[in-house]
Amino acid sequence: MHPDAPPPDAPAPAARARPRVVLGVGGGIAAYKAAALLRLLAEGGADVRVVPTAAALRFVGAPTWAALSGAPVATDVWDDVHEVPHVRVGREADLVVVAPATADLLARAAHGLADDLLTSTLLTATCPVLMAPAMHTEMWQHPATVANVALLRERGVHVLEPAVGRLTGADSGPGRLPEPDVVHAAALQLLGDVQPAAAGPGVRDLAGRRVVVTAGGTREPLDPVRYLGNRSSGRQGVALAARAAARGADVTLVAAHLEVALPAGVRVVEVGDARGLRAAVLAEREGADAVVMAAAVADFRPAQVAEQKMKKDPGSDDAPVVALVRNPDVLAELAATRPPGQVVVGFAAETGDEDGDVLAHAVAKLARKGCDLLVLNDVAGGAVFGLPDSTAVLLGSDGSRQVVGPAPKEVVADAVLDAVRERLPRG
Repeated sequence: MHPDAPPPDAPAPAARARPRVVLGVGGGIAAYKAAALLRLLAEGGADVRVVPTAAALRFVGAPTWAALSGAPVATDVWDDVHEVPHVRVGREADLVVVAPATADLLARAAHGLADDLLTSTLLTATCPVLMAPAMHTEMWQHPATVANVALLRERGVHVLEPAVGRLTGADSGPGRLPEPDVVHAAALQLLGDVQPAAAGPGVRDLAGRRVVVTAGGTREPLDPVRYLGNRSSGRQGVALAARAAARGADVTLVAAHLEVALPAGVRVVEVGDARGLRAAVLAEREGADAVVMAAAVADFRPAQVAEQKMKKDPGSDDAPVVALVRNPDVLAELAATRPPGQVVVGFAAETGDEDGDVLAHAVAKLARKGCDLLVLNDVAGGAVFGLPDSTAVLLGSDGSRQVVGPAPKEVVADAVLDAVRERLPRG
């Protein structure tokens, strides 16, 4: 027996059932939402320690954090010095969540500053780190913030995309803190309570791979003012691009019309209509390991585009008749002409009808298109479009089926990328 081994009749040490979560709170007006996130984490069984910045305490005071977490609150490395908190807090955590992560906090984390307890914790943490940004649109889209987010993601930090909506004051746009339930779902994923990416948190399993993702909805012009479009927000495609980049891939995003912010750390090619998207994807797919067609590409376009705005005839109730022609089938073309080893993924937004249910339509589409994977979304009743969560069925050309969700679209994105990775040639 080893001299340090316990005696045979000694009781086994009790397993620590409650995950230890550090909730870092940055100094932004959205700090009040972190209180709801804290309650979700605590009610889910986590042992939560709140580490606010000094600025965060100007928005929400320490008594609130202490009462909700049931633990004392410290912000300074000089508090309880004998316990060496600037090292211990990060080392003992199973997960660090920062919400809101302000532009200043993202910058300090990216550059390794450690001038308070929270940034010191980020430097000493060996567990997954999840950051939920919140700031004004101009700050989120500033090249400095874009570079900082890209650097953090390159290091394995999980940086969520901010929500789009009302910000402080009268302005709105990308930069709103994701709702507490969205951040909570992402935290559970990293803790293993929601189906995680097979690679595990922080693993760059797509490093050295090149991935092309399409996102958003194409618009087919009728005249200089009007167009035929669809309800795609681009949220799922952007999530796919962001998660692929976070997992180490060199990502090109072919973006049609989006209602969400562009992800950091990816190359973006903007397009308008289906033919423009086709040209861009065919050019970008050269040398790509995978092409993920998450964009909603219009099946039809007007046969003629009016050079001037179509006017109503004030003396008639008649409406113009618009003749349509088919657009190129980009997904089928990609699948039929792909180079050896390239993985092609399609998406199907389906509703059931008298000819079959959504699954039957998707299975037929998979066979017709010839792609490796088809991601099925049931969009009956307006589901999926523009919403933060989704339920998807991943159909493989090998007959495999996997249901994902309901879960945040980042979770769906990771499941799709897991399936892509499994089909990539080894090497």
